[in-house]
Amino acid sequence: MAVNTEYLSYIEDQLSEFSSFETKKMFGGIGFFRDGLMFGMIDGSTFRLKVDENNQQDYADKGMKPYQNDKKKKGMPYWEVPAEVVEDKQLLKTWANKAFAAAVLAKK
Repeated sequence: MAVNTEYLSYIEDQLSEFSSFETKKMFGGIGFFRDGLMFGMIDGSTFRLKVDENNQQDYADKGMKPYQNDKKKKGMPYWEVPAEVVEDKQLLKTWANKAFAAAVLAKK
């Protein structure tokens, strides 16, 4: 599924309070990277951040679910970010920092 460029620009702008990052096209979507570690993604029109045991409850409390690849019948540790979080740059910065921390821990 192609990524809407306007949506990508919107997410990049909302992440402007977060430290520097880069985006890369991957698997029909967009990956968000910092220091070579993927901490977020857009698939279609859904923005997701990396989740581990340290931040999973934040997403669960908002009723969010993990990414599920229907073809592979396998989940990934990226959960949809609630709209109210995306709309608040400071809150999104906090969630993105937690996602990056999850990426760092996953690499160890």
